[in-house]
Amino acid sequence: MKTILVTGSAGFIGANLVLRLLEGSEPLRIVGLDNLNDYYDPSLKDYRLGLIAARAQAHPEHEYRFVKGSIADKALVDSLFGEYRFDIVVNLAAQAGVRYSIENPDVYIESNIIGFYNILEACRHHPVEHLVYASSSSVYGGNKKVPFSVDDRVDNPVSLYAATKKSNELMAHCYSKLYGIPSTGLRFFTVYGPAGRPDMAYFGFTDKLLKGETIRIFNYGNCRRDFTYIDDIIEGIVRVMARAPGRQGLADPENGSAEPLGAPAPQRPRTPGSDEVPYAIYNIGGGQPENLLDFVSILQEELVRAGVLPADYDFEAHKELVPMQPGDVPTTYADASALERDFGFTPRVTLREGLRKFAEWYKEYYQ
Repeated sequence: MKTILVTGSAGFIGANLVLRLLEGSEPLRIVGLDNLNDYYDPSLKDYRLGLIAARAQAHPEHEYRFVKGSIADKALVDSLFGEYRFDIVVNLAAQAGVRYSIENPDVYIESNIIGFYNILEACRHHPVEHLVYASSSSVYGGNKKVPFSVDDRVDNPVSLYAATKKSNELMAHCYSKLYGIPSTGLRFFTVYGPAGRPDMAYFGFTDKLLKGETIRIFNYGNCRRDFTYIDDIIEGIVRVMARAPGRQGLADPENGSAEPLGAPAPQRPRTPGSDEVPYAIYNIGGGQPENLLDFVSILQEELVRAGVLPADYDFEAHKELVPMQPGDVPTTYADASALERDFGFTPRVTLREGLRKFAEWYKEYYQ
């Protein structure tokens, strides 16, 4: 039985990953870790944890435990690694948000730098088969070349959040080279869907429109975002988890399958300082950047369709075009060809499909 640690397990991506793992046919031991901070309404995290508890109860073939705590707590992290001897670690715990990092830098250093260092040190002293961690499309900063490729230089972050995510990639590479820790970083592109983060634009816009407030569309609507539906993100993570860098033959691009997480891992040499670094980076993005004005139009249509807003809602009266915000970039656009090449997968859910599912969930959850 594989033992898996998912940090940030009450967060949007983390909770959906745990839910997916609990549906797998191979028995797993899953430990979720989250500090349940109040960056946004904690009741949404409680809701996600409730979904996980219900699914865990329905799938007793798996073992599941939730631990409330922070990855910045080194003693806690070390004790969990010592107790469970994790096979796979998925680090999704991080302080998120670009604009928030401008006014609250301390929490980003604590979680994204110190916390990630604690995870790396624990993987060093309690060797794991694979460390998968969340990076971000924000590392591309002000890059003008699109689509963004993992081969592009990413030396010009425009927010502290982006700088911490690039730091994670550098730290992981260092530990992979020095200690042979197989690690894979995933650069996520604007993840959205039901029970997502309320600070994301689609969620915030919905809240404001429902209250009759005005939504602000940055860069006068001339922004493009590569939106990626949560189910596509999770599918990408699960496939990557099953195949650590350097492990061969675990994915079959012909049929899109990957080795089950419960399968035994082949023996690997662990040579500190080896030139063959077991390290990889992938983009996970939809590959179809959407103009923000088009995005807002689709969102409003789906909110009306779901009955969140009335059919005669005056959207034009509730929209304001404003300049770009500090730390934002005009375009995010993923070249996810490496993910498709190595794992036979590329995101498939269209923006309209994804926003429809969000609107239907919003109606059910809030109204």
